[in-house]
Amino acid sequence: MKAWIPLTLTLALSGAALADTNCTYPSAPAAVPDGATATKEAMIAAKNDTGRYNTEMNAYLDCLKVAQDKLSSQDASKLKPEEKKKNDDQVKILVAKNNAAVDELQAVVGRFNDQLKAYKAAHATPAPAQ
Repeated sequence: MKAWIPLTLTLALSGAALADTNCTYPSAPAAVPDGATATKEAMIAAKNDTGRYNTEMNAYLDCLKVAQDKLSSQDASKLKPEEKKKNDDQVKILVAKNNAAVDELQAVVGRFNDQLKAYKAAHATPAPAQ
């Protein structure tokens, strides 16, 4: 029973780097309206929501970077092998979270841009005849 106490304490302390970083994953914007039929007001609202999401996602990515830097700055030579493995695993998790967040951000912004192009095409004024 006493052998579990140091092991539990070690795991709890090595997980502290992730636990003390409160990186909050932002909520994705509402569905982007169909650009071909959307109103100007609906597109502006979608633009604002996408902008909010972009700002919040960049804050989330910055938070992950701080957590990763904190883990990476630890002197690996002073860590026990199990602590080093746990540290490396946490860095891998943070990298995977970063990559997934960037992929989602690009997809969300890409969907908005596609609908914005459709909106502009549907509401383009014809060129005057010469």
